[in-house]
Amino acid sequence: MQIGVILGDVHASVSPVDHLDGLLRQVEAAQRAGVSHITMGQHFLYGDLRWLQPIPTLARIAAELDDHVTVATTVVQVPLYHPVMLAEDLATLDILTRGRLVVGAGAGYREDEFVALGVDFSRRFAMFDEAIELMKQAWTADTVEFEGAFWTVRDGQPHIRPVQSPHPPIWIGALKDQGVRRSARLGDGWPITPETRLPELLRLLAVYEDERERLGRPQVKHPLRREIIPAATTDAAFARFEGMAKERLLAYANRQLATRDADEIAREFREVARKETFIGTPDECVAQITEFAALAPVDTILVRAQWPHMSSDEVVAYLDDLGRDIVPAVAGISSVNRVVRPG
Repeated sequence: MQIGVILGDVHASVSPVDHLDGLLRQVEAAQRAGVSHITMGQHFLYGDLRWLQPIPTLARIAAELDDHVTVATTVVQVPLYHPVMLAEDLATLDILTRGRLVVGAGAGYREDEFVALGVDFSRRFAMFDEAIELMKQAWTADTVEFEGAFWTVRDGQPHIRPVQSPHPPIWIGALKDQGVRRSARLGDGWPITPETRLPELLRLLAVYEDERERLGRPQVKHPLRREIIPAATTDAAFARFEGMAKERLLAYANRQLATRDADEIAREFREVARKETFIGTPDECVAQITEFAALAPVDTILVRAQWPHMSSDEVVAYLDDLGRDIVPAVAGISSVNRVVRPG
């Protein structure tokens, strides 16, 4: 089992230079910890938080990476781009990483981003499907001839081809059945969100596998976006996660939990953490990962090392713990090839 890191957002009060320096320090620590993937998500007009754009940032970070580390966009919002522009940007990134790119792609979920950029939010899934088809042509065809509902390219002459053939692997994000089927049809893996609880996760993996079988496509293993929180004791691990993700505690309060006392909020947080993270002593974390791998075909666990309020020293300390206690311990774990179905 491999471990990757998703680079997150910081408060806008952090200077842009300090933000970049913090990312580079985080990447250095992640490599020292033995991670396999460095990934970034994407948002626009994000208010009090800053999320650097993934394609140029990953291009900068690629210069710092060892040959065994893959970079990934998790995920780029495809409908907000012209597909030819996005295809050429990603092909360039694949070249800059010498063929070590995974394209994580999604249709987006924040309507305000689409409104600001003049894109019809209600048509984003149809746009996504068409864009992926056009991007694949731009990566593989000698001449692009494409006429769709949203974009038309006639006699297009691609000039930037990715290193990977026919193109980089594509992870397609999804939350529900229709999206998971789309991921099975168009992509090479489904990046599983941390909020997807185990029973629903197993059901959706079965939906994915059934669609792949219907299409005659090979089965794959999937990246799992989920926190791993080790500490010397179980209580210390929960306390650590509360410290890392305290803004999630505030989110619970905003969802009508404000009338509860601090102990009730902490208990609620712990219940969610048990279901959405691997948490506890290192041995407990490894046992939880082993149990999960026996049920679901996953190949990389993507963790978030930095939350907006954390200092670089705290991020590095977390990654050092991960590299010492978790990465080598899970290296020998291999997940099942197909989801374990009830009965």
